[in-house]
This record gives sequence, structure tokens and C-alpha cells, in this order.
Amino acid sequence: MENERKGAGSHLRRASRFRSYDRESSGSPAVTSRGSDRAEQPLAVNELELLKPVSRSFYLSIRLLPRTLREPVALAYLLARTSDTIADSNAMPAEKRIELLDRFARAIAGKDQSIGKALKDLLLSKQDGSQSSSRSRGTKTPQDLSSGITEGEKALLESAEKILRALKNLSPEDQRDVRGLLAIITRGQREDLTRWSGGLAALANAQELLDYTYLVAGCVGEFWTRVCFRKVQSFTARLEADMLELGTNYGRGLQLVNILRDAGSDLRAGRCYFPEDELRAADLSASDLLDAPAAFLPIYSRWIAEARAGLDAGLEYAIAINPARVRVATVLPAMIGVRTLSLLEESGLDALRTRVKVPRSEVRGMIASTTITLASQSRLRRARAQL
Repeated sequence: MENERKGAGSHLRRASRFRSYDRESSGSPAVTSRGSDRAEQPLAVNELELLKPVSRSFYLSIRLLPRTLREPVALAYLLARTSDTIADSNAMPAEKRIELLDRFARAIAGKDQSIGKALKDLLLSKQDGSQSSSRSRGTKTPQDLSSGITEGEKALLESAEKILRALKNLSPEDQRDVRGLLAIITRGQREDLTRWSGGLAALANAQELLDYTYLVAGCVGEFWTRVCFRKVQSFTARLEADMLELGTNYGRGLQLVNILRDAGSDLRAGRCYFPEDELRAADLSASDLLDAPAAFLPIYSRWIAEARAGLDAGLEYAIAINPARVRVATVLPAMIGVRTLSLLEESGLDALRTRVKVPRSEVRGMIASTTITLASQSRLRRARAQL
């Protein structure tokens, strides 16, 4: 075991050296800005500092990107996480969250200049709820300042105006793509808030679930593809239409992994993303799933298979990417997702009672292995064959 730990440490040091080298060589012809993008200049916000506490796999991916890609992708993710924090703010009634989410969407589009104060008011309301709650428990942890808000989410709300200013500093092309993406994501978040207002219920059918996964994640695959085709020379030999389809399916697959992993907590919060018609065919209702009935396992397994198909599309997508650095960044979420699905299958319906999560030690091992090999296309093909 000691030798294994030493070996892992050696791998991580080698991975670190690769990243340092990669940063120094970011001007290489493999990944360059093209079109009418503006010359690089400092953003109004430290995107990586804000990303780290609110992300996991995407922080790892984004930090590996060359700056010309990292800036629009990181800002898009920060904006999406901020809107997600608004949508999940249980300190406010749903109608107020919808109103604030609509305002934030307008601010992203450049049509609301006073959103910062509204978000700070939201933060204060969440902290007020925390203080009364923490007094009753006699404790208050630094990682959980209120009813669900973390230090990272607090920093996002406090930095919202800076993030929006940073958006305005992007090139016109990047602004267009980021705003187009966030218009779709916030629409999906808004639908979520209105859908569950009447208590625990399930989505109507598989198409409704697929539509939802597109709105909150499939569209990210499209965004990533468009930005890469626009900014990365020799990105891939495949047609853009093919990569857009693969990227959309990849994003959907990643979101299905989230839904499967969080199914238990979502049910307890009054949300069921599994299709009602499939539940009804098994003589089940959404409320039945809280007891993890055996009859639900075939439905759960069917959506694990659907998620795996999405991750397979992600591996095919990554294999097609030419620049190694972009390929590494692209494939990391798929690797973590594949491992998560394996853990979910091992847990079976116990996953509805206990949240499954890939250990950080395994994630670090994936990073080291992927970075050292530059996610070689031959290795990815072998991994895909075993999926």
C-alpha cells in the first residue's frame, strides 16, 4: 500500500509538471484564438477562485483549458451556478425565486443593472434564516451559512456584479454564445420551479425528461462545441453537426448521472424526475419511491443505461478532439460519470437512501492518469469499448 501511495504521489507530481508546461506553452498553434476575439486582458473576476468551491468535475476540466477557452466557459459556468443558487434558495417562496431568476436572466442579457442589490438581499435573507436555525442547534459550521447555502455559493452571490462585468469584457462572439446558453439554462431552471410548486410529482414521460436534460446540460455540450470550433484550430476532423449532436448527448448523459445520484434527496425535496407513465406501468407513484420498492429497480436501471449511452457519446466526442489539452479537459467529467454509474449499480436502490459519490482519492487518480497520458485516443477507445 505504501508503494502504491508513493506511486500515486509521483503521478500527481508528474501531472503537475505537465500542467505547468502546458500553461507555458499555451501559445502553441494547437490551441489559438481566431476570428474577431479580442486580445487577452484581465477579467474583472478570478473565475477559478470562484469555481473551485462550487464545482467538482467541471472545475477540474475548466482549469486545464487554455485561457482563450477558459474565460467564456468559466464565466458561463459561474453564471449558471449563480442562477442555480437562486433557484434553490428555500429561504424565499417559489414565486419570489422565479421573479429573481427572471431578473438575473435579464441582467445576463444586459437588460437589468440593479441585480446586485437584489442578490445581496437574498443572501441576507438566507443568513437570517441560518442564524435562527443555528441558535436552535447551538452550532454553525463555516461550510453551511444558511439553509443550504455554502461558502462558495455565498461568494457567487456577492460576486454577481463582477461576474456580469466580466461577461461584458468578453469578445462579442463569446458574449453571444454565453448569453445564448444562459437563456436556455435559466428557462430550464424556471420550469423546474413552476413544475414542483404543487408538491411531489413525476415528469410526464421520457421525452419530458430528455427535454429537461437538454435545457440544463445538453445545451452546454452545444455551447462547448461551438466555442471550440470558433476558437481552436484543428479542433477535430469531424463535422460540426456531428460534434454538436455528440456534445448534446454527452451533456444529457452527465445530467442523468446527477439525477440518478441525487434521486433520493430530490424525492425527499418533492421532485421526481422519473417518468410517470413508466412508474404507472409498474403500478408505482412518485411517493412510493421514497420506500425504494423493488418494482422501481428496472426503471432505475433503464435510466442508468440511458446515462451510460450519453457518456459513451462523450467518449466518442473526446476521441475526435485533436489538441490533447482540450481532449483531457473534455473527457474528465465522462470518466467521473462512468465511475459514478458503476457505484450506483453496485448500490442498487440503496442509492435512494445514501448519496453515492466517487471518493476524492479516486478522482485525483483519474486526473493524474488522464493528464499523464494526455487522454490518448487509443486509451480512450479501449475505455469506451469496456463501457
